Amino acid sequence: MRLSRSAKVVLGIVTALVFLFIYTPLLLVVVNSFNADRTFGWPPKGFTLEWWGKAFDSPGVREAVVSSLWVAVVSTIISLVLGTLLAISLQRYEFFGRDVINLLVILPIALPGVVTGIALNNMFTTILGVPLSLWTVVIAHATFCMVTVFNNAIARLRRTSAGLEEASADLGAGVFTTFGLVTFPQLRSALLAGGLLAFALSFDEIIVTTFTIGAGETTLPIWILQNLFRPNQAPVVNVVAVVLIVVSIVPIWLAQRLSGDSVRVSGARV
Repeated sequence: MRLSRSAKVVLGIVTALVFLFIYTPLLLVVVNSFNADRTFGWPPKGFTLEWWGKAFDSPGVREAVVSSLWVAVVSTIISLVLGTLLAISLQRYEFFGRDVINLLVILPIALPGVVTGIALNNMFTTILGVPLSLWTVVIAHATFCMVTVFNNAIARLRRTSAGLEEASADLGAGVFTTFGLVTFPQLRSALLAGGLLAFALSFDEIIVTTFTIGAGETTLPIWILQNLFRPNQAPVVNVVAVVLIVVSIVPIWLAQRLSGDSVRVSGARV
């Protein structure tokens, strides 16, 4: 369907306004991280790198960054393993209750974060009696990060034939050999994209983290929330927010590039 010139102009204006509404606040955060005025007067009367220096010299910020990276990396590894296994089992095998399990796998990412957080908090503290820590945060993040890996893997498996895997089995290759030499090469870019999305999702998650983190522990989003309304820390918070934006955008951009490349399936490229 071809759009008229006037429809294209209107659609372009609406799109520009939507993007302006979404990204102007992010741009203000970036500008204020260099704003020499501690009260963020506008327009800025000058620019400085002082707040960036204070952010890098802050032990609290460094501890929060390390904790967020550790949680994101470990939860991503767990998500890659579980998401891949679930995708293969649900796509390649027929068994009773497969559709129900497929729904249960996807459900955690569809539920409101506060519901997931309360449920996991009750499970850890009331049912299991496990003290809250960064490990409980890792497990909590894996429950929904796993979905991004699962969705990428199962989408790829649906576009690839099981014939190569069956041929590998007919030639005497075992399950692990077939996975390593046949299945994994077909899934590689999809798993990398899913892993990058899982990392980004975990790194900036705050709602579920709030309910599952232990006392005295912190991640970068938690640190921002705790220091957001402290006047002396406000400039540093903007710097940390910019870092969070960059660390979140880069994996998503890479995942988008990988997903776009994986659509072009031809010859040996799958």
